[in-house]
Order: sequence, then structure tokens, then C-alpha cells
Amino acid sequence: MNMKLRLIVMNFLQYAIWGSYLTSMGTFLVGAGLSSNIGIFYATQGIVSLFMPAIIGIIADRWVQAQRLLGVCHGLAALFMIGASYYGSTAATVEFGPLFTLYALSMLFYMPTIALSNSVAYTALKSKGLDTVKHFPPIRVFGTVGFICAMLLTDVLGWQSTSNQFMLSGIFGIILAIYAFTLPNCPVQKNVAKQSLVDALGLRAFSLFKQKKMALFFIFSMLMGVSLQITNGFANPFITSFQEIAEYANTFGAQHANMLISLSQVSETLCILLIPFCLRKFGIKKVMLIAMFAWVLRFGLFGLGNPGGGVWLFILSMIVYGVAFDFFNISGSLFVDNETDENIRSSAQGVFMMMTNGIGATIGTLGAQAIVDKFVYSQTEPVAQIAGWSSAWYIFAAYALVVAVVFAICFKYKHTAEK
Repeated sequence: MNMKLRLIVMNFLQYAIWGSYLTSMGTFLVGAGLSSNIGIFYATQGIVSLFMPAIIGIIADRWVQAQRLLGVCHGLAALFMIGASYYGSTAATVEFGPLFTLYALSMLFYMPTIALSNSVAYTALKSKGLDTVKHFPPIRVFGTVGFICAMLLTDVLGWQSTSNQFMLSGIFGIILAIYAFTLPNCPVQKNVAKQSLVDALGLRAFSLFKQKKMALFFIFSMLMGVSLQITNGFANPFITSFQEIAEYANTFGAQHANMLISLSQVSETLCILLIPFCLRKFGIKKVMLIAMFAWVLRFGLFGLGNPGGGVWLFILSMIVYGVAFDFFNISGSLFVDNETDENIRSSAQGVFMMMTNGIGATIGTLGAQAIVDKFVYSQTEPVAQIAGWSSAWYIFAAYALVVAVVFAICFKYKHTAEK
């Protein structure tokens, strides 16, 4: 099978696993009486990303071939996710403790695979003499396609509000766990006889913080990471809540929030293809700034819109999401890959994940939960809750705007545009 096609299949499955539940889990938790726990469920992805991507990256750099480690991690994550589905569908009353434990254990092994799959793809492409900046984004597009397909399947099957969405995720995970063992070998660095303990453990990637450019990049990646999971956790419950208002109860958006949100991922597929051009033309600083201002629009348009006459504002929000997510996440990953030595690339990707999906996303989801609790769930009337949602989205937009302005002032990076 052609190398690019093999990596396309890997990326499709990698994100189909996530798309099965990521945007709809909040609605399931609301229905299960766990609305006040949405933040901690999504923050778990960030908490485990504080250490697991870095640890798994170290293991991949030093001891276990990355593609094999990818298969093991996906297998374990899938088993725990299937367990969460079984508990959610059989328990008379879904309790926070058992459900959260199974979900958290799944995240413990799934979150490192995002950076690990990137490393596998970069290694495979370079082994064929291919430029990662040029050839990876078109491959990564199919990850988003997988995410969209899984989202739509969850919606069409009527599983947005049930734990069956976890079962779908687990099935995709088992398939990828098996498939990963067929991927090209990723060499490990075995020449550690004369290295220090820091080198032997692969911790040299943390020395990147000694470089002002990389330190600032990682810090602002963390600050941007705050925004990453907010709409994943709260967009579906927000849009679905319009069903409680007669004017919007039967609108397409209120009835099929996942389908509406899937436009965000459609936008991703298009924006990913712009990354090679934008990185070469504008450089990482301008690309990151574009992403930051896109987050301002993403949140602000949610605050202004509704699934009735204002649905076009929701649609605009979905469109700018592609720029907000891809121009940050994928461009950032490529920047880290190009700015680091090959001996620490897997570890460096782990550090990037730790800062964004780890520290940043954890702060973001827990902070968002507090804001939503104060402005939304403290209200009892549906109309008051919708007004509270608008206030919350405006607060998130204001935060993203402040980060963008400070980044523009503080981050210095000279870029020479390529012809």
C-alpha cells in the first residue's frame, strides 16, 4: 500500500475515535444528571496530557518503536472506553465515580497517541525523502474527515445523548490498535552508553525552554490551549438547550447539534490545506495570530447567534473554527518538529501536547465550567439560561483577544517568505 495512503488510514481512525464522543459527551452528561461535571470530564484530557504525552514520547524515542507503542496505547484506551459505554448503558443510575474512572483511564492512553501518531507520520514521510510541511497537512485532512464521519454517525444513530457514543469510539480504537502494528518501523535511539540521565530519559526536550523563542512559543501555546476544549465541551449542550424555548424547539440546529457543529470540522479540512502556503508565506507568528483572532470570532459569534434567524452566525462560527484550530494545533506541531533535533522530536511533540492539551486545556475547561455554572446553570428559566450562555461566550472571546494582543507584542520571530 502507498505510504501516504497508509498514513491517511491511520489519521482517519485516530480522529474518528475522538469524534465519536468529543462534541456530544456534554449532552450525554447533562441527560445523566452530571452537568456540573462536564468540565472535569473534558479537563481530564488536559490533566493526563500534562505527563502522558511526554512520558510516551520518551519511551518512543528511547525504547519502543513508536508505531508499536501507538497500537498498545490505542488497544488499552479502547478497552476502557468500551467499559465506560457498558456501564453507562446498564447502570440504573449513572454515578460520577465509576463512569469517570473508566473514562479517565481511557484518556490516560488515548491522549498520548495524538502526538505519537504525528511522530509516526513525520518519520514515515522523512524516510521517503518527503517534506513534512508540504506532505503532512493533506494527510492530516483525513483525520478531520474521520472526526466528521464519526460525529455524523453518532448523530444519525441517535447516540448524542447516550453512552453508545463511547462504544463507537472503542470499536474504532480496536481497529487502529491492530492496524498500527502494520505501519512502518520508527527507529529508536539506542546509543545512550555515554549519555547523562537526562539524555537517557529523553528529558532533553525540556531544555527547549532555555531558548527564549521556544519558551515564549510554548507559553503562548499553553494560553491558546485554554480555548481548545471549551466549545467541544459546551457547544452541544448550549445549542441543544434551545429545545427548551418554543421558538427554537423544532429548528434543525437545536435538534441536530452535532450535524451543525460538524461544519467546524468541514472547515478544518479546507484550512489544513492552507497551512503549507501560509507557513511559507507568513511564518509561524502571523499564522498563530490568525488563529488567535479566529478564536475571538468563534466564541463571539456563538454569543450572538441562535438556531433560528441567527443560525447564520453559528455557521460563521463553525467556519472560523477551522482556522482557529488548525492554524494553531497543526502549524504549532510542524513548527516544533522543524525547530528541534531529530533525537528529541517525539519528546518535543509530547512537551507541545503537555502545554496545549495539558496545562492549557485543563485550565480552560475547569475555568469554563465555573463560568457556565455561574451564568447558565445557576438559572432555572430557559430564557435566562440562554442569556447566561451569551455572557459566557463573550467572556471567552475577551480572553482570546487579550492573548492575541499580548502575543503580537511579545513573540519575536523573523520569517523570510519563500517564493
